[in-house]
Amino acid sequence: MTERTLSIIKPDGVARGLIGEVVKRFESAGIRIVAMKMVHMTRTQAEGFYAVHRERPFFDSLTTFMSSGPAVVMVLEGDNVIARNRELMGATNFKDAAEGTIRRDFATDIEKNVVHGSDAPETAAFEIAYFFNQFEIVGG
Repeated sequence: MTERTLSIIKPDGVARGLIGEVVKRFESAGIRIVAMKMVHMTRTQAEGFYAVHRERPFFDSLTTFMSSGPAVVMVLEGDNVIARNRELMGATNFKDAAEGTIRRDFATDIEKNVVHGSDAPETAAFEIAYFFNQFEIVGG
């Protein structure tokens, strides 16, 4: 089933020059990038994006980190792309991630784990709409 998901190359990945490597891994896996832009979220914007985690103990550090520098947001499209993207990224804790995944290869800690990806169709719909309007997404 063709679907869409949001992926973010987090500020640590951008700062470390990993944009091309992450994009290459998506494209090599046959995932289409149908929208992409660089953003620098304010703290308020990061809090809005991660509102689902507001009550979690890591919310403040996460939103501070995500607003600390530029990030690259992308809409990915393909068959079962949510699951495929999550497989490419690896486990949130890079120490638990499989060999060859983005997080295992490049993360430096559980928060600075290079990438974010939507975890479900409903989350993907919210996250895509948070960053992109319909005219910014190409493909079908």
